[in-house]
Amino acid sequence: MIDQKLIQRLNDLAKKRKAEGLTAEEFKEQTELRQIYLKAIRKQVKQQISHVKYVDKN
Repeated sequence: MIDQKLIQRLNDLAKKRKAEGLTAEEFKEQTELRQIYLKAIRKQVKQQISHVKYVDKN
């Protein structure tokens, strides 16, 4: 599940990575958090697509 804490931590790590670089632990954490985030996004998209109905006007 995506919550504000997860998004904030990802943003903080991204900013730090650009500014000064990440430690090995931080890089691992960022990778794990990204996977959690992407998995949740994919799930949301699949849910949305499963509710789409095609209507043929003919």
